[in-house]
Amino acid sequence: MSTEEQGFDYIIVGGGSAGCVLANRLSADPNVSVCMLEAGPGDWNPLIHIPIGIIGLMWSKMFNWAYYTAPQKNMNGREMFWPRGKTLGGSSSINAQCYTRGNAWDYDHWAELGNRGWGFRDMLGYFRKSEKHEGGESEYHGGEGGYCVSSLRHVNPLSHTFVEAAVACGYPRNDDFGGATEEGFGLYSVAQDNGRRCSNADAFLHPVAHRKNLTVITRARAKKILVEGKRATGVTYKKGWFGGDRTLTARREVLLCGGAINSPQLLLLSGVGPAEEIEPHGIPLIHELKGVGRNLQDHLDVSVVELEKTKLSLRLSPKFLLVDAPKAAYEYFVHGRGQLVSNVAESGGFAKSDPSNQLADLQLHFIATIEQDHGHNLWNTIKHHGYTLRICDLRPKSRGRIGLKSADPMADALIDPNYLDHPDDLAQLVKAVKIGRQILQAPPLAAHRDRELEPGPDVVDDAAIETFIRERAETIYHPVGTCRMGHDDEAVVDDRLKVHGMQGLRVVDASIMPTLVGGNTNAPTTAIAEKAADMILEDAAA
Repeated sequence: MSTEEQGFDYIIVGGGSAGCVLANRLSADPNVSVCMLEAGPGDWNPLIHIPIGIIGLMWSKMFNWAYYTAPQKNMNGREMFWPRGKTLGGSSSINAQCYTRGNAWDYDHWAELGNRGWGFRDMLGYFRKSEKHEGGESEYHGGEGGYCVSSLRHVNPLSHTFVEAAVACGYPRNDDFGGATEEGFGLYSVAQDNGRRCSNADAFLHPVAHRKNLTVITRARAKKILVEGKRATGVTYKKGWFGGDRTLTARREVLLCGGAINSPQLLLLSGVGPAEEIEPHGIPLIHELKGVGRNLQDHLDVSVVELEKTKLSLRLSPKFLLVDAPKAAYEYFVHGRGQLVSNVAESGGFAKSDPSNQLADLQLHFIATIEQDHGHNLWNTIKHHGYTLRICDLRPKSRGRIGLKSADPMADALIDPNYLDHPDDLAQLVKAVKIGRQILQAPPLAAHRDRELEPGPDVVDDAAIETFIRERAETIYHPVGTCRMGHDDEAVVDDRLKVHGMQGLRVVDASIMPTLVGGNTNAPTTAIAEKAADMILEDAAA
């Protein structure tokens, strides 16, 4: 039968980080049928699998949603670029592969908010379950999962020197951000397998793609959740650019895994959410749920960029294109090593903006090249050797929203992160710039440093730094929270990720996070999906 005539036990909407985990775990039972819809194409592009291909994927419109936010009132009205993965593996197929989990406090805080079973010790088991760490199984790491986590196979000398500079400033060294503590500086562990990106599609989906009870449909844009009474019964989707609408029915559950933008958007398009967001677009209100699309949080990032005189950094010069690039290609395709194995953000760390703080509240990514405007502005990368230090506030207080621009399910959602709405967020980033400058000016980097390009030598006092932040700060790609887990009137899902007031409908992705974790978000999203799979199977057996 064609899929439009077929029913499945579970329909997974979104083939990204969480969706790939669910497809694997739920289809392990051959008596259960699973269908996964992915709006983007398959992950066939070589840039996805070559780690440094992240640079090219920033330009893609095929594998990247390439969203833009609404004008940001606290950032000079800027419409800011938000890349998100649009392929199997989702953003795990286009990200910088840094493997971090956040702080144990983040998850214990979720539990303190009333979300039973979401404390760090509960979540650690799921981090370990998903992970295949190159060092094998230990207290903090797993050795049998699909998600390959390894040390970098290529490290620019400047990345090592940056770590030495941070240590010279009094910060601790940390060789494992996924261990007993995340605080300190070191080289990032990466989601790679023998020098190849290990996306969640590689880790969880492709190894089980042969299962007869698992159907994966790419280029399938979900348009609406079908509802009878208060029960989700299926999904309507559009296949390809010119295909008509098709319908799938779900005998057990519809599982939304579209991420912090697409999951709330689909709920709103289906009439589930705040009436004031739905009814102005002529969409019938199916279920009033005030929190859908609210509580949007993201890590806002500010960069300090310096020119470098020892010519160790990556520069897109004629020499690089004619000599270094062919050599790097040879090393990669023959030996699985060399410059193409770099994840670009090779080193970094977690620091306290004030020594009296309980937790590290800043994250730093050091990049041994000049990186501006998400790689879209290449002029200085062509013209100069240099390096970039990106620093974000880990726990911002500003909250934004996802809404609808129209009732057209093919249109992008309204994205308003409402950056810098809370004054503490701007003050944090001012501290971030000062700490970043302190590290870059430390003695270990003195022999390499030429001069500061951004913010620039004239940007000294707090007011000037604030102006620079409003003009130049960008996302570091960690939106969460728009289908918040909890038990109050603003929560969207309960602590089993079931949509409040609905049956047969869950959300399983980063949108369920009540608060943003203090780190990169792919590993936490993977662990969320591992836990969700267990809960779904438990509920089905009850």
